[in-house]
Amino acid sequence: MKTNDDNDIINWLLKGDVSIQYQVYRDLLNTENPDLRNRISKEGWGKKYLSLQNKDGHWGQGFYQPKWTSTHYTLLELKNLSISQNIKSVQKIILSILKHQKGTDGGINPAKTMQKSDVCICGMFLNYASYFKLPEEELKSIVDFLLTEKMNDGGFNCHSNRIGAIHSSLHTTLSVLEGILEYKNNGYKYRLDELLKAEKESIEFILLHKLFKSHRTGEIIKKQFLSFSYPPRWYYDILRCLDYFYFAKVEYDDRMKDAIDIIIKKKRKDGKWLLQQNHKGETYFEMEKVGEPSRWNTLRALRILNFYNKFS
Repeated sequence: MKTNDDNDIINWLLKGDVSIQYQVYRDLLNTENPDLRNRISKEGWGKKYLSLQNKDGHWGQGFYQPKWTSTHYTLLELKNLSISQNIKSVQKIILSILKHQKGTDGGINPAKTMQKSDVCICGMFLNYASYFKLPEEELKSIVDFLLTEKMNDGGFNCHSNRIGAIHSSLHTTLSVLEGILEYKNNGYKYRLDELLKAEKESIEFILLHKLFKSHRTGEIIKKQFLSFSYPPRWYYDILRCLDYFYFAKVEYDDRMKDAIDIIIKKKRKDGKWLLQQNHKGETYFEMEKVGEPSRWNTLRALRILNFYNKFS
């Protein structure tokens, strides 16, 4: 049963961008609203991003430069807005990326000085390419590459192409998990059983670390993991991780408790969560201001807490 305070927060969220409105109806009010979703490409943040696409189909200076106005990160943001999955200009540029940015190992490799493709980029690429419904045949080499990169501890690490990492990274593992989820949700079948096995092992890797702690010492790995940003870009934090768990419908595990308790403690008296940080780099516009109440973080925290039945 919703209280007046709950209704006040919902009403505040519904005064936000149309992409926020759509996700509030979908995730907090359990109502699919196709009209709102169709509007995401025609107004607000979605329209802004689409209007900034260059004549060659790219954003910024090309696929990966500069951060965060490049094609790669813009496509990731369009996906995160829940924009229509059938935008032809978007599908066309993703096909162009597949044609021009593939490495010899079948992954996406914008850094021509590196022999090996970047696992983190490939995970994010699989995420938005699957969302925008690229043909399965075009994604096979990305899947093949990612499966070769799973580490013995169950996760992934993009530094495998630089310093020969032997321990997985929470940043990279989460990006790959998000990609696998989108691939699965959009009906792709190629090597799906192997991806689901990797998914299970990667989730266990994160849970082993209680989402933010060393599995050896129990100490916090990075304080940044407890500071909530939006857009998260490639950066890991516990809010982004638990939001993935929400969408993946990962069952509650006691090893989530410490992270969920932190989210509860960060809730302000007015029922909102702040935008605590942004990641340095060139941007097209600010969705929200650091230090002020964040609709993105409030929406994500609420759907996480609702799903896991943890209330302050």
